[in-house]
Amino acid sequence: MPSRRRRNRNRILSCVGAASVGALLFFGAHSSSIGLGGGTWPQHQDQLFRSPGPPPPETLMSMPRQTSEADLSFARRLLPNRRHSPPQLREDAVLLPDREVLVLSADPAVGNAMCVFQEQPLQPPPMLLSSSSYSSSAAPPATAPAPAADFHKLLNWNDSLVFDSAPLPGGDLLLFAKGTNHHQGVINTATSNIQCIYSKDSDGMVASSPATTSAQQVIRCPPPPAPLSSSNLHVTVALNGQEPLPSLATYTPQNTALPETRERKSICACTMVRNVAKFLPEWVRYHAAVGVEKFFLYDNASEDDLAGQVSSLNSAGIDISTVAWPWTKTQEAGLSHCAASNQPSCEWMAFMDVDEFIFSPNWNEVEKPSKSLLESVVSVDQEVGQIFLPCYDFGPSGQTAHPQEGVCQGYTCRLTRPERHKSLVRLDAVADSLANSVHHFTLKPGFQKMWTTLARINHYKYQAWTEFKSKFKRRVSAFVADWTDPVNLQSHDRAPGLGVDPVEPVGWAESFCELKDYTMKKLSEKWFGIGSGGRGATTEFNSNGDIAPSPSLP
Repeated sequence: MPSRRRRNRNRILSCVGAASVGALLFFGAHSSSIGLGGGTWPQHQDQLFRSPGPPPPETLMSMPRQTSEADLSFARRLLPNRRHSPPQLREDAVLLPDREVLVLSADPAVGNAMCVFQEQPLQPPPMLLSSSSYSSSAAPPATAPAPAADFHKLLNWNDSLVFDSAPLPGGDLLLFAKGTNHHQGVINTATSNIQCIYSKDSDGMVASSPATTSAQQVIRCPPPPAPLSSSNLHVTVALNGQEPLPSLATYTPQNTALPETRERKSICACTMVRNVAKFLPEWVRYHAAVGVEKFFLYDNASEDDLAGQVSSLNSAGIDISTVAWPWTKTQEAGLSHCAASNQPSCEWMAFMDVDEFIFSPNWNEVEKPSKSLLESVVSVDQEVGQIFLPCYDFGPSGQTAHPQEGVCQGYTCRLTRPERHKSLVRLDAVADSLANSVHHFTLKPGFQKMWTTLARINHYKYQAWTEFKSKFKRRVSAFVADWTDPVNLQSHDRAPGLGVDPVEPVGWAESFCELKDYTMKKLSEKWFGIGSGGRGATTEFNSNGDIAPSPSLP
């Protein structure tokens, strides 16, 4: 399929339907003839829900002379279907858990698309049809033959799959794949047994080379050879001479004509988010005030007003970038993507969640926040590549709903001893493998890690039950199943003794309270005003980075 349809991850259509269904995608006028809830179907639907049958034999075209016989099966799998009549197979649709279909497309008509589902299973291979061949003024006539269309092979997320890619400034390409390594990094396939395979859709050129690193879901590939390096390419991997993995990934040449002129930020922050829009302003405003200069949000298919909150914060002078990352339970891979992609623009990166706040009791002596507060934490020797901050977990603190005054001022009771840690990471020190456990990264030889006594993490983990119970629905974490699944019951990501029933435990509001801790509450009130964490609070930043306190809630 043309690589332009795959490489733009910003255009992602999400379709949700019933279990065991076949999915179809229509553009334009089809919205007038197809309904999702009691609407009408086109009379020629039997033509649309058809299996295209096996593809005809394919011919290798423009194969490099150095290609070996062993590579021919790779090429046949990677070459586009060359039939002169539709359907054309496109591998850019994925069936995710929870009966959700993702379609990656650069077609501007995707904004007018409708998701249509058949209430009976299709015979494999399932296909997803997209077509914009009809005019926008009329539906197709019932007697018309099926239009020329692209049939998207509906890949299964539970199978082995190359799901994303990221070109690096040095020319390498990161591939993100399921099925090559154990996801926790316990067992990694040797790089000599992983082949990175590039193909050019237009003429079928194929090149392959061994991967340079392989850990968890991340594979680092060398750039394609010169004859292919200026083209948009399809890319995948193959293990031990096996057939290539199905792939959504592409290689797009980077524009190196213009020199990099942006100043490198001292401290950035990266997090993966899903439906946290109402928590985001408080978290961003606070960390921007103490020294975070840029934020990277990896959006794990949020369904709330994340975009609106980001726009509002950008308008207030805060630098935030959002990256679409819809893949289920791939938090480590997303953080690897963030660390590698932003190494040229950030010296230090704080990897933490939106319910985690960097804090120091010493800051209570400071009248106004300033960017120097975090700068003092990362003012370490050059050989220090990672700084650990202990996490103190806060409980519901008597709250039965999201506190109107915000997280920092609403939750004031915590466990005595720290649980786990999060890290500030010098991106130049991160190992090429990008292996991480969410809490910390593997470092290059010669770099050290250290604990700091200058700051900690206030982790507002066990919030009011109405908020906490949503945390385990399709968690972004790679290690923990959805909370109602009886898996990994002893994981630290679960609440002790919670079990798997979606029922509020007796005494939840008073749980996890061993020590009253008002230090963060008082600091937030002094710096930003009482109630500053509420939904209506705003903070403006001037050119010097100073802030004006937010108005108090009534």
